[in-house]
Amino acid sequence: MEFDAIYTAEDIGSYKPSSRNFDYMIEKLGEIGVKKERILHTAESMFHDHKPANEHGLKSCWIYRRHAQQGFGATMKPGQMPHVDFRFNSMHDLVKAHQEQLVK
Repeated sequence: MEFDAIYTAEDIGSYKPSSRNFDYMIEKLGEIGVKKERILHTAESMFHDHKPANEHGLKSCWIYRRHAQQGFGATMKPGQMPHVDFRFNSMHDLVKAHQEQLVK
């Protein structure tokens, strides 16, 4: 598997949900030709990922691992629930849906 880019908190100097992380990612992906509209932020945490992804105008995919449980686990409540464009219960389900779209 190849990645277009890998950005770590150590590289950026901050941790999610800091806007700095999202600004950095959007800027660096733009430098390699990936427009903001083509970014799909995929993660589990509503507080650390989807809330700031919404604030930055990114599309998002929620990997809802806790779908059979109440609450947010070890992460903070996000306040108002962020918008998500896609929702899957596991990364496996996301990959399966992607593979099914490829054969259409």
